Amino acid sequence: MPDAPSPSSPPRSGTLNVLRVYLGPLKWQVVLLAALLLTGTGLNLLLPQLLRRFVDNAKLGGGADVGLLARLAGLYILLAVGVQLLTAGATYVGARVGWTATNRLRADLMRHLLSLDMREHKERTPGEMIERIDGDVTALSNFFSQFAVRVFGAALLLTGAVVMFYLTDWRVGVGITLFVLVTLYAMNRVRQKGVEPTRQERESSARLFGYIEERLSGLDDVRSLGAGEYHLRGFLRVQREFFRRSTYSWRRRSLVWQLSMVLFAVGYVGILGAAVGLYAAGAISLGTAFLLYQYMNMVEEPIDQLTQQLQDLQKAGASLGRVGELLALRSGLPEGTRDLPEGPLDLRFEHVGFSYAPEDPSVRGVLHDVSFCLPAGQTVGLLGRTGSGKTTLTRLVSRLYDPSTGSVKLGGVDTRDVRLASLRTRVAVVTQDVQLFQASVRDNLSFFDESVTDAEVEAALTEVGLGGWLSRLEEGVRTPLPTGSLSAGQAQLLAFARVLLRDPAVIILDEPSSRLDPATEAQLTQAMTRLLAGRTAIVIAHRLDTVARADRILVLGDGRVLEDGPRAQLARDPRSHYAELLRAGRLEEEGVLA
Repeated sequence: MPDAPSPSSPPRSGTLNVLRVYLGPLKWQVVLLAALLLTGTGLNLLLPQLLRRFVDNAKLGGGADVGLLARLAGLYILLAVGVQLLTAGATYVGARVGWTATNRLRADLMRHLLSLDMREHKERTPGEMIERIDGDVTALSNFFSQFAVRVFGAALLLTGAVVMFYLTDWRVGVGITLFVLVTLYAMNRVRQKGVEPTRQERESSARLFGYIEERLSGLDDVRSLGAGEYHLRGFLRVQREFFRRSTYSWRRRSLVWQLSMVLFAVGYVGILGAAVGLYAAGAISLGTAFLLYQYMNMVEEPIDQLTQQLQDLQKAGASLGRVGELLALRSGLPEGTRDLPEGPLDLRFEHVGFSYAPEDPSVRGVLHDVSFCLPAGQTVGLLGRTGSGKTTLTRLVSRLYDPSTGSVKLGGVDTRDVRLASLRTRVAVVTQDVQLFQASVRDNLSFFDESVTDAEVEAALTEVGLGGWLSRLEEGVRTPLPTGSLSAGQAQLLAFARVLLRDPAVIILDEPSSRLDPATEAQLTQAMTRLLAGRTAIVIAHRLDTVARADRILVLGDGRVLEDGPRAQLARDPRSHYAELLRAGRLEEEGVLA
């Protein structure tokens, strides 16, 4: 399956950068959103003017123009309904823009994770990765989907309200301007205190998800060994840390709205005092005094919105930092520029050495000066004790890792010079534990590739001996395949069918018959014969019967090549390691029969 490309210039940090990268392509929807917000804000600012005229005319008592009051009331209701409709439209467009942007971010994160090498994936649990992609991006989704409507709209309304204060009375305008500046400055300073605690909260959440995922994946072992109580205590420790950091983070974030309540209590006292004083002095009418109070509401409303959004901004800021850390990770496997040649491929190891921690000389290497050549179209049986380096060797072929020293060549091309997409297409791996998805048989074989036809899937299943099984399925290849519904042998055969669909040049089989009974193993051996015909193959095996048809045998010991040669020749040589293994196997079999 080809590697996904890297994310398209994802931002490393900073809210403005995220807005630019992910909202930029949605500029026309953003323009529509701006138009809705501007129109709604303008109408909202006009409503208190209508109320002022209504109050001033109603104060005349019997001399009031009833017709004018009715028209003002009708116009007020009409504009108020219009404001609500425009607000609803802006909310819808804003949510659509926000979710579209963050869905792109999710896709970029997933694509980036798929492009990382195995070192990075080994250092992080799947639960932590899920929390990074889902939890952190959901926090950003909530922020994005409301940011334009609440923050941009609130900023427009706040600016308009301050301007209206100046138009009403410049002295009140100056006082309100100072109040707004002091409030925003104080709230921004307080907001910063919540960013780091929120980041730590997200980190503890990721550890909690990782802990749960690991225990659920090993649930059979936990139960069978009676370790449930121990793991439950561990869960409570992780949960307790998450709770402690969550409550501390909430307290730090709540300082913003607590400060807002205090400042606005002072602000309302000030504006009411100014309105009463100016009215008593005859400088303003009763309607204008009421107008000042209404515009003070319009100052409070957007700052309240900003206060709420600042708390989301705290979460978003922490999430942005963690997402940025993830996007800053770079694969240790540099992308090559060449494609593998067409046709069968020979495999060559030239003085290959490998360590999982090359930067730490105290960590012993896994492979040491490994050299061998496997001609195109031949199969090598890879033998050796557990820990001898067999699986590591195959990981270098599929380029999950690069050798620390020496080179691995396919078709005469160093794997480090090959494009990963080309290599993944031409090299297929079948592991002991076959991963099945809760999807149809077809999707399990094609990996959800719509270009693969049902007929091709049926042919691959028939080729590996699953034709009879397929004929019993009600919906054929479209039948849902729940996880765990297949036996170990059927799962291995299904994995063989996956490989046949791809038609690779090189196949790696990692102990394909290790968990099978003799009858199922015989069926699997027949499928293997068809699968490996004409292809270069490496078969890792503990059972010697599995490699009985291999062209060559390669024996590893302690990370070194102990033996390499044609299988038949090594079997005839009584001094060879392979012949010794055959004798040990026969003696064991005779002992069992006796």
